[in-house]
Amino acid sequence: MKHTHIFQGTAFSSESPKEVQILKDHLFFINADGMIEKIVAPEDTDYQALLDDYSGDEHFHRLADGQYFLPGFVDLHIHAPQWAQAGTALDIPLYDWLNTYTFPIESKFSDLAFAKKVYHDVVSTLIANGTTTALYFATVHKEASLVLAEICAEKGQRGLIGKVVMDNPDQTPDYYRDADTQTALADTEEFIVAVKELAKRTKQGVFPVVTPRFIPSCTDEALKGLGELAAKYDTYVQSHCSESDWEHGYVQERFQKNDAFALHDFGLLREKSVMAHCNFLNDHDAALFAETGTAVCHCPISNAYFANSVIPIARLQEKGVEIGLGSDISGGFSPSLFDNVRQAVISSRMLEDGVNTSLPAEKRGVPNSRITLNEAFYFATAGGGESVSLPIGRIAENYAWDVQIIDTSVPTARLPLYNPMENLHDVFQKIMYLARPENIREVWVQGEKVHSRI
Repeated sequence: MKHTHIFQGTAFSSESPKEVQILKDHLFFINADGMIEKIVAPEDTDYQALLDDYSGDEHFHRLADGQYFLPGFVDLHIHAPQWAQAGTALDIPLYDWLNTYTFPIESKFSDLAFAKKVYHDVVSTLIANGTTTALYFATVHKEASLVLAEICAEKGQRGLIGKVVMDNPDQTPDYYRDADTQTALADTEEFIVAVKELAKRTKQGVFPVVTPRFIPSCTDEALKGLGELAAKYDTYVQSHCSESDWEHGYVQERFQKNDAFALHDFGLLREKSVMAHCNFLNDHDAALFAETGTAVCHCPISNAYFANSVIPIARLQEKGVEIGLGSDISGGFSPSLFDNVRQAVISSRMLEDGVNTSLPAEKRGVPNSRITLNEAFYFATAGGGESVSLPIGRIAENYAWDVQIIDTSVPTARLPLYNPMENLHDVFQKIMYLARPENIREVWVQGEKVHSRI
């Protein structure tokens, strides 16, 4: 197959959850499908000959000094309409936040002109922050949710989009809910069919996602019907699971079991399921997630505001649960997974060391809770790809060419790299802790350039 692009440069990619692979001065050959067909290392016998053959080609791209490749980020939890309220009201309880700010904003997406304006902005902003794949909650509005899918297709981002279902009158406001259960299910099915049709002409892929907002917002009939639709069309599923004391307690009172088992009863835990937050999963819940292939989306910034806890992410990983990372706009204020990688490490350290200084050190924290920067990077990239069962999140052969080109020498955001012989793993760490959107020179998805910073 003809190579549409050839790149030369140094890349960082996850070898495993704990190990970052450094591909120094490699050649990357991208085919017409946007996949990495071949990677050639400088020590390979054909490296110099290939470099001589292609270096003058118009499709040959050599990184400049101080530039590096990172995999594009996979953000597994974004409320696209909440971009309109990002950065506000993070100091009030979750229940109040939803009813005072979030539901009123989301109800406005019945206006397609407003929806288009916000959705264009949020998709462009996320791409500029290095997010090449995004798992979106939209709103209850079928037409506006389809607009979001169309914008992802147009702008080149790989979008997984869900029309939200909220049909329980006991837990949703009059002005913002599905008309009734039958309408919610019919609209969901029509949305699934429309997005699958759109996907046929979208190179990077768009995917419909069955999306009960969370158990409190849905009737039993809706949850059952959504599980049946997920099976019928083999779609992705997303929801919130055991997020806060209030939500976790509500489900226990309603079903006499935890979220994980209640969702499973309705057919909503499957290989293509991603559940956000999951702070209160116990060992039985975690085992069920591992058994069904359900992934946990860790949202560390949002959790600091609304989850009433720090998720024991290292314990879930140890139990074989797939884990990715999410921004949770706007429960999380930042559209950057760089920020969430950093917070994931910080939160894990606080869980391990503890926060109550009135307790002795040995009783203050939860042992073996910390994660490394390498692991947080894995969650944001390869772990996210595995969570949605797609060949993304790694710079490796037979993976999509989804990359960020990081420029460490931007005058307004220069990284402190003064030693020309600096250890490349140290360079990687500095990028992960210090990079800002200005450092993201280009973003590519499925072999197509979707963002460039002049």
